[in-house]
Amino acid sequence: MSEQLTKKEINQVYRRNLLGFQWGWNYEVMQGLGYTWVMMPVLRKLYGNKPEAMKRIVKMQMGYYNSQPAMTHLVVGADMALEEEMGEQAEEAVVGLKTGLMGPFASVGDTLFQAIYKSIVFSIAAYMALEGNAVGLLIPLLTGCGLIYIRYQLTWTGYKQGKRLALNFADSISPLTEAASILGLTVVGALVPSVISYRTDLAFQMGEVAFSIQEMLDKILPGLIPLAVVFFAYRLLGKKKVNSTGLIFILIALGMILGNLQNMLGFIVGLF
Repeated sequence: MSEQLTKKEINQVYRRNLLGFQWGWNYEVMQGLGYTWVMMPVLRKLYGNKPEAMKRIVKMQMGYYNSQPAMTHLVVGADMALEEEMGEQAEEAVVGLKTGLMGPFASVGDTLFQAIYKSIVFSIAAYMALEGNAVGLLIPLLTGCGLIYIRYQLTWTGYKQGKRLALNFADSISPLTEAASILGLTVVGALVPSVISYRTDLAFQMGEVAFSIQEMLDKILPGLIPLAVVFFAYRLLGKKKVNSTGLIFILIALGMILGNLQNMLGFIVGLF
């Protein structure tokens, strides 16, 4: 049995993971160097008086690793538990743990903490800021503090539950990930007509009969034009040669062309 870890070492690992996990990123081992630096307080505590074991464990920890930073708190927590329980015999188990979980946890973490979190929080904050509501500036700060707390809890959860939780977490989180994805798409979809407010002024009148193109489109589907613009942008971004900068120029050119075309059509219709 190895020495027992204290709250001091575990909190040191958490702070390092939060602030410096991506330091030393390179193409050879990706986040391997940063992962090792995160684990050093624990490794010093457990193997500080065993130079040969320390060298071997550090070399093992510096192997290839690449996953989502927030989810890595769970992996690091389980790693600490294995190192504490098994000592030098934990080497093979730790390698298997890291190798087996970095892929699934990267997928789950990118969905929860990147795509969904950013799309929901920053979309709502940006919309409120556009409306002149100062609360929009506070939302990212408050949710960021909440995210820091969640990452702290993930570290301790991984440590307390050890390998069992880490191995089962990817499967048990799948329903939550799917539900969160649906929520994120719903929020973004609802914000489309609020943020993109394009309307056409085209109207036709023949004798006493008159109708507006915009009113007709609203009866078919409210926000149809903003939705069409978003879908068009989404399709363009799927092309290999179109990036976000190119998309901006395409939308500007398209807006100028359609705006002038609308004015010309309005003028022609007015002649009749």
